[in-house]
Amino acid sequence: MNNKYFIIDFDSTFVQVEAMDELAVIALANHPDSEKVIEEIRSITNLGMEGKISLSESLNKRVQLLGANKKHIEQVITLLKTKVTQSFKRNSEFLKNHASNIYIVSSGFKECILPVVKEFGILENHVYANTFTYDENGNVNGLDTTNPLSQDKGKVSVVKNLALTGDVWAIGDGITDYEIREAGAASLFYAFTENITREAVIAKADAEIKSFDELLYIHELPRAISYPRNRIKILLLENVHPNGIKLLQDEGYTVECMKGSLGEDELCEKIKDVSILGIRSKTMVTKKVLDAAERLISIGAFCIGTNQIDLDYATKKGVCVFNAPYSNTRSVVEMVIGEIIMLMRKVVSKNTKMHKGVWDKSADNCYELRGKKLGIVGYGNIGSQLSVLAESLGMQVYYYDVIEKLQLGNAKKCDTLDELLSIADVVTLHVDGRKSNANIIGEYEFGLMKDKVIFINLSRGHVVDIDAMVKVLQSGKILGAAVDVFPYEPKNNQEEFINPLRGFDNVILSPHIGGSTEEAQLNIGEFVARRMINYVNTGDTTQSVNLPNIQLPELKQAHRLIHLHSNVPGILAQINQVLANHSANVLGQYLKTNELVGYVISDINVEYGKNVLNDLKKIPGTIRARVLY
Repeated sequence: MNNKYFIIDFDSTFVQVEAMDELAVIALANHPDSEKVIEEIRSITNLGMEGKISLSESLNKRVQLLGANKKHIEQVITLLKTKVTQSFKRNSEFLKNHASNIYIVSSGFKECILPVVKEFGILENHVYANTFTYDENGNVNGLDTTNPLSQDKGKVSVVKNLALTGDVWAIGDGITDYEIREAGAASLFYAFTENITREAVIAKADAEIKSFDELLYIHELPRAISYPRNRIKILLLENVHPNGIKLLQDEGYTVECMKGSLGEDELCEKIKDVSILGIRSKTMVTKKVLDAAERLISIGAFCIGTNQIDLDYATKKGVCVFNAPYSNTRSVVEMVIGEIIMLMRKVVSKNTKMHKGVWDKSADNCYELRGKKLGIVGYGNIGSQLSVLAESLGMQVYYYDVIEKLQLGNAKKCDTLDELLSIADVVTLHVDGRKSNANIIGEYEFGLMKDKVIFINLSRGHVVDIDAMVKVLQSGKILGAAVDVFPYEPKNNQEEFINPLRGFDNVILSPHIGGSTEEAQLNIGEFVARRMINYVNTGDTTQSVNLPNIQLPELKQAHRLIHLHSNVPGILAQINQVLANHSANVLGQYLKTNELVGYVISDINVEYGKNVLNDLKKIPGTIRARVLY
């Protein structure tokens, strides 16, 4: 590192904002035309950064408009300390360890800059910036015009005077940072775009870097994270909640969002360089898609079910899958309760008549919930919570599940599906999407149900034989029905919904919105996003639906080696032999397997040979190996 020097800009580089713009917001808060003046200052800032006006003109114009006092500078310092760029914050240890090689060279003002960068170990005599001048009342009335940084090409002059010998890298977001390289005072100029992108600056740069992590990674220098997060590309389909998107973006990942789902061929083309895929229920992740996904490490199903994903093949490919098994439970349950009430009171058909001008004030075939028998098929998270709410409304609850489940409240377990169907006044389905559940309700099962039964399916589209359901609707056996899921569902809102259930005035049809409430989608978005973040950043597989679940401690002062392999004997011994061959001291080790794969985490001391990872990848049966630090 002795011959490598970093010349780092401050505004919109070391911090996320332009300090003078923020100072203007504070100083002009009570100005009658504050918004107009602040916007003018920001416009001048951008013109200067893009090289459309000279630096000296940009500075002088802004200072004259500023109207600031020393007390305002104290306030902006407090703000700037909260706005330090994430990748610089992450790599604070590097900044402190290599402070003698790091310089802050800015056209901003030292009064604002020094208190912020000093907290990261930056040496005071390595900070070069302008300084304000003040009147007797502490009001800013100008700037020190003898300072070279107040003049055009000022950064060039400062860096040349440093007379640094070796690799000098200028890092910034403006034309003035490029000028250092143009004048030969720096060997490379990196356009820094973590906070703002200026195409005119990128066009002149030797390279664009989207984070400080990326620069350290390129030059194989010590860093807080193994791999620049901006190089991890995420594709999110089907309207993932904005909170989930923001969590992923805040981690520094490159996130692309699409409103609809994609067909198999479209997804195969789109997924080639994607590391993380986020979907909901419509997107099918098949073997063909997984084979096309050359860099995929994780899939997030922002919903309950995962039957749209080939889980076994994903596991064999080393792709970790997460879902949200609990996040929308309440939303689905409330919708079921609401639909039962609407159907038992015939509100749906009466509403249709009212819109046609027909006044049908009749109590025929209209019933209360109290005392009615509710039959729940599938007593998982949704079924069991529905059981509690329905009982509180006075219903008698019966349930059937292929797995032994402990009843809640006074619910009664039925030994067979036939038994449940024959006694229930209301039948509601809450089963998963496994293939064996296809058409579990067909002509025979409808035949077992009572006349005037209420039938509800908010589980999966393929679990009901739709043609058989149409027949019993036509016969009048079903008093009313509600269906939220279908064997085929449109890929987007523009595609027409075609289904033989259309046209019945006693059937509530909804477009797969059982879990589509603001609360549920927010919870799902945040839950799945956090699980994928934890997996990518730490290797934690807690609540994965396909990989062995390992909850890991925080990684401190160590490297974490992750090894995913086919579940065959002897792999752990081979891993430890590789570590021993490289004299790697194991600080902690974790192993868990399932029927397909084994997952080994080895935390080792920071001193280790770079060939360790390569040797781990050579172990027969290895699916994926990576290092975190």
